[in-house]
This record gives sequence, C-alpha cells and structure tokens, in this order.
Amino acid sequence: MANPRKQIILNEILFWKQNKLLPEHYCDFLMTLYLEGNEFEANERFSPTKAVMAKEKRNGKMLTSLIVIIPFISIILLFTLNQITNLLLIFTAMFAVASIIGACYYSKTKGIMAPLLHIVSALFLFSISVKVGITFFHGDLNVLFIILITNCLIWIGTGIFSKLVYFTMSGSLGLVVLICYKIFIN
Repeated sequence: MANPRKQIILNEILFWKQNKLLPEHYCDFLMTLYLEGNEFEANERFSPTKAVMAKEKRNGKMLTSLIVIIPFISIILLFTLNQITNLLLIFTAMFAVASIIGACYYSKTKGIMAPLLHIVSALFLFSISVKVGITFFHGDLNVLFIILITNCLIWIGTGIFSKLVYFTMSGSLGLVVLICYKIFIN
C-alpha cells in the first residue's frame, strides 16, 4: 500500500464504517476493492481520525493563506489604484471589520488564527486610516502625524487591555519613532 491516495480513501471508508454512515457490507466491499483482494489489517496507518484530521489541516492551511494573502493584496491595491479608491476602501473596511470580529471570536479559542487576525485587523485599520488621511487631507502632514499617533495609541491600548505583548511593543516602538521624527527631523 504505497499509494497515499489509497490510504486516504481507506481511512475515509473506515471512518464511514465506524460511524455507520454506510452499511457495513458496503464498506467491506469498498475496502476489498481498494485493497485489490488483500486482507485488511487494522493498524495505525489506517485510522478514520487521520482522514478527518488531514481534511481539517488542509482547510486550516487554506483559511490561513487566505487570511494572509487577501489583506496584503487589498492594501497594496488601496495605495496603488486611484480610480476605484472608494469601492476598494469600502471593501477593505468591510474585510477589516470581518477580521476584527474573527479575531474576537478566535481569541477565545487561543489558536494560531487569533494573533494572525489581530495583526491583519491592525494593519487594515492602519492602512484605511492612512489612506483616508492622504485622500481627504492631501498634503497636510500634521493630520497624517496625528493619524499615526492615534494608531500607535490604539495598538498600545489594545495590547494593555488584551494582554497582547506584540501590540504593546509595536505601538510603543511606533510612538517612539514618531516622537523622534518630530523632535529631530521636523
């Protein structure tokens, strides 16, 4: 049984048999068919939980990649395209709200998705606020400076309130950089 596809199929059939999703004799027939007449010995290679866990792992990887790819594409498009700015801004804002809600939901389960959604939400909030500042207050650096300071303060507040070190550190570092910029360069 060198073919991993056959192993996946046999795991699924075993899962169906154990959970009575198909009659037992159908499952036995299918297993005999896929084993090409050889006897089936239950061992650790064949388990129905492996089939379910492999599917969940595959779905989790796809969701994680979508959560990472979509925000970065929309943020890049937000700052490069000038013609459909309002539509793209609305789409980005909706995705930001969805990622904030997802972050609140997943933060209760404490999975890997929670920090990822927190970071995506923060980047969306940052990019939307900067884009609004650039679009509506074109050329006014004081408004942009205030927007950046507000974002850093929101990150610090979120980090302290939610006990998220990465938000506290990034907000503090951003605030220090902005203050140093204002003192030494401007």
